[in-house]
Amino acid sequence: MADEKMAPPSAEVGMTGANGAAGRRSSRLRLRAAWMYYVEGMTQSAIAEALDIGRVTVVRLLADARSLNEVRISLARDVAELPRLEIGLQKLFGLREAIVAPLSGPGADPTAAIGAATGQYLSDLIRSDMTIGFGWGRTLMRALGFVDEKTVSNLSVISLLGGITKARQYNPAEFAWQFARLFQADCHLIAAPALVDSVETRTALIERCGLATVYQTARRMDAVVVSVGEMSGESTARRFGFFSDTDWRELIAAGAVGDVVYNFHDVAGRLVDHPINRRVMSIPMETLQATPQRILTSGGPQKIDAVIGALRLLRPTVFITDEATAATVLERLAPDGIPAGGTQQER
Repeated sequence: MADEKMAPPSAEVGMTGANGAAGRRSSRLRLRAAWMYYVEGMTQSAIAEALDIGRVTVVRLLADARSLNEVRISLARDVAELPRLEIGLQKLFGLREAIVAPLSGPGADPTAAIGAATGQYLSDLIRSDMTIGFGWGRTLMRALGFVDEKTVSNLSVISLLGGITKARQYNPAEFAWQFARLFQADCHLIAAPALVDSVETRTALIERCGLATVYQTARRMDAVVVSVGEMSGESTARRFGFFSDTDWRELIAAGAVGDVVYNFHDVAGRLVDHPINRRVMSIPMETLQATPQRILTSGGPQKIDAVIGALRLLRPTVFITDEATAATVLERLAPDGIPAGGTQQER
């Protein structure tokens, strides 16, 4: 892990010419904010509440602490391995960028690390006059706490998948709505269950129940952000009860290893031949594949095949994962030196 070294908050360091009581108060506030963030691991929102200041002020204080060299970050040997994994993934899958998050230990939950990295990436990605689509799941929900708010205009957010009819503990389908609220953006929802009973129902909902506008808007997306579901009993799709035991067994028998917004795929990156793939209320895979920026964020030991299949299916421009998943994917596919699909994708 990165080793952040700081003077304690009571130390008078980095004054950079500030004089008098006002200067000392500014320095103390900056150091307290930096200590809470880097050492105690508090979020920016929590720091803002604790210090009774705005979140924008916290962001500025942390940036000032870094620029004044009050925070020194040294890379341990294991973290220095991350760039090798990122470069390996980029070459293997023709990615524009790979982001590999470090884990605190072998048994650590990768969702937390991947969510943090995803939130930070989205903070930089979001801009004015942008249309962005989001899937849903545990990884994206974890990302919300790490997204930095900023002022943008004319931002449109699209939920790529219909909703759920029964929530347990949390509703992962709310991600797009909650993200849109952070930026006071327009939010386009697919106001239907994630899975309907027939192709005819799906067609009717789109063509005669007002959903066609969402699907048309999705064709103009600048970016999509999706995670990957696996075929275990712990997957988000399975736990929320959309699929019967028979459906699940049939999907696995058809070769499904995972799903991207309920589009079930095999490890080769092909959609499996099963009726469920024709009944899902999601933005079509062809639309996702044609979007200029495609961000895939997922990982975990139970998702290796699902992640490999999703990388081949979506052909993302950016892949965000954890170090253990990255290493396992490379160990499985890289020894032959053959990129996914047989040829390196061009960007």
